[in-house]
Amino acid sequence: MTLLLRLLGAVLCSLVVSSEVVPQADFDLQAMAGKWYLIGFATNAQWFVNRRDSMKVGTAMFTPTADGDLDLSYASLNSDGSCWRLNNLAKKTDVPGKFTYASWGNENDMRMVDVKYDEYALTHTIKTKAGVATVVNKLYGRSVDLSADLLEKFRQFSLDTGILPENIAFLPKNAECPAA
Repeated sequence: MTLLLRLLGAVLCSLVVSSEVVPQADFDLQAMAGKWYLIGFATNAQWFVNRRDSMKVGTAMFTPTADGDLDLSYASLNSDGSCWRLNNLAKKTDVPGKFTYASWGNENDMRMVDVKYDEYALTHTIKTKAGVATVVNKLYGRSVDLSADLLEKFRQFSLDTGILPENIAFLPKNAECPAA
């Protein structure tokens, strides 16, 4: 019962806090272009709790479109040598740095919260499925190694948005998938 109340509290807290998370004020879509490494991942979602031990660093290609949308292509090398790949087209909104897209039955509201374009990007996504909202925070780096200060910044941001400490992961390094 205590665990259930704790999870319920975290979910309610994340819903309240998430509505206040805004994109970086001077967001530059074109500067997001290129290759990023997914280094940090944080969510209270059950699928993550069940799979986090098998997750490793993957790559993301962010490609701005002529319409101002953002093409997202993810790839992660599995332990058997196969590659897990996912592609989404994040549609721009009226707010620079805020995008929406559908994936795995979820409606996603993604915000580029803190970006230093040559170093790191911190994103905050609210995933809604069947009326239930879940927060997912991600930390990307232009290289696989980020400073301890940036890792701590991500950890604190995730805590502030309702993620339980045990659900904040820094992914182990991994080889890259070959080009598709």
